Order: sequence, then structure tokens, then C-alpha cells
Amino acid sequence: MAKSLLDKPPIDQHVEAFLAALASHASPATVEAYRHDLAALCKFTQRRDVTDPAALDTALLRAFLGSERSRGLAPRSLARRRAALSQFADYLVKQGVLVDNPVGLLRTPKQPSHLPRPVDVDALARFLDTPHDGSPLGVRDQAILELFYSSGLRLAELAALDLGDLQNSRVRVIGKGGKPRQVPVGRRAQQALAEWLGCRSALAPVEEAALFVGQRGTRLGHRAIQKRLAQLSLARGLPEHLHPHRLRHSFASHLLESSQDLRAVQELLGHANLSTTQIYTRLDWQHLATSYDAAHPRARRGPSPKSDPKSDFKNRPSESKP
Repeated sequence: MAKSLLDKPPIDQHVEAFLAALASHASPATVEAYRHDLAALCKFTQRRDVTDPAALDTALLRAFLGSERSRGLAPRSLARRRAALSQFADYLVKQGVLVDNPVGLLRTPKQPSHLPRPVDVDALARFLDTPHDGSPLGVRDQAILELFYSSGLRLAELAALDLGDLQNSRVRVIGKGGKPRQVPVGRRAQQALAEWLGCRSALAPVEEAALFVGQRGTRLGHRAIQKRLAQLSLARGLPEHLHPHRLRHSFASHLLESSQDLRAVQELLGHANLSTTQIYTRLDWQHLATSYDAAHPRARRGPSPKSDPKSDFKNRPSESKP
């Protein structure tokens, strides 16, 4: 039988109260991620027989992050652990449990800078143009693919779409932080969506509001969408792994290469800060640098042989004295 809240150690009780408060303004995905991170903290403190939340000082939390790093957690995961600790500590300060936030003195390993790698334009076009079997599931999958690439949606945004979110050549999505935005839907995606809406009733009951449903007629989940994309990339001969975020990266990179309008790409992606979108300018520079190395005559040639200054001087025509 699961323990009631009062049966749990004081630290666990405060974690539950913090997560309940967090749920009032954060997304379910954020709450679940923080729940996972703070559950690791609770297990760590239990092993150390620490039950008083006032004992969560810098030394203890540093030891916790050190143990997580020893377990093989990647720098990105450690950074998220630290963010969860900091938010939790802020909550404890407001509750009068802690005097100040002990996480401010903690540092996590620097995260490597990973540039998003888009799918090649021609390879992606061949992939999207590969015919499907014409079944309702095949039509649905094609609509998902086209919408991902046409509008640059996040996985959570696409999975949460309802029928009422489609508005002619636009779609209304709820982005991070619950911020709504309107994004255009391209002609090919419109055609694929129209075909899906024409056969959606074969899978979905009348009362189901979700735009994309599975075989049971209920909303298609995140994992199911990820799995279908991976299966389709193999079935259609795409020579690399495909996941929803790569389609979003491809949308942004291909659009920026054509338009050079960073602000427009920022709006379409739903980035709060332009600095987030600027990673694609670095990617575009990589593309230009590769093209330069392949095409420019001085970039393709090896270093010229060093000349002998003395022989060069000897070979010069003699100058006449004035």
C-alpha cells in the first residue's frame, strides 16, 4: 500500500508540496521532469539518514550532484538536476525552511555545444514523397510528417492538437509556458491533412477532439509518434535516424537558408529569445563554410611549395640604374 503524505519523511512532504505549487503555472512535462529529479534527491537523503529539509546545505547538495555524476549522468541531465534543486530551494526559502538558496554556489559540468543537424533537403523531399499504403494509418502518418516539416512544430505541440486548432492555412498551437501562436501550414501539408480528415472517422469516435488518434481511437501519444517516425525512416530508406526534433531543426534551417529572416524563424518556432534561434545562423555558417571549401579554388588546393628567396631574387630581371 502506498504511503500517505504524512507517512513520508519531511523532505518528501516538502517535495510533494512544491510540485503541487509548481503545477499551477508550469507544464505537465516540467512537473514530471522535476518530480523525477527530486525523487533522486529523496533517495539520496534517505541513504544518508537526512530527513530535515533544513539540512539541505551546499555541501550535501554538492555531494548529491557528485553521486549523480558518478552514476554516469550526462552534463545536460546534471544541469537539469541542478535547476530542479534551485527551484525547490527557492520554495523552501519562501516557506521559511531555509535562510537562503544553497544551490547558487554549485556548478555542473559545462555542456558540450551540439548544433542541430538537419536532414538534407533533397533526401527529406524523397522521404516525404515516398508513397504510403493508402490505409487510414498511412494517411495519418503522412499528415503528421508533412505538418512537422511544414510548420516546425514541437512534438508536444503536435500531439496536443485538436480538430478546432486547424484554421484553413494556419494552425493554432500552445507552445512552452502555455503561450499560443499561429503558424502557417504549407500546401502539401494542407493536402495531407485534408486526406486524413477524410478518413479519420474510420479510427476516431465522434466525441474525440484530438486531431491525431491511434488504432484505439484515442489521442496519439508522444512515444507512439516518435516510434512511427523511426519506423517510417527505415521503411522509406532514409539513411539516418529521424525524430520529431530533427524535422523541426530541418524546417528552421531550410527556411533560414532561403529567407535569411531570423526574426520570422523565431516567431514561427515560438522561441522566447532570439539567442535561441541564433543557433541556426551558426548552422547556416557551417553550410556556407562547407560549400566554400568544396568550391573555392584556393580552398581546394594544397599549400603551395615554399619558394627560395635567393633563387627568386636571382630570377628577377635586372633593374637599370637611373
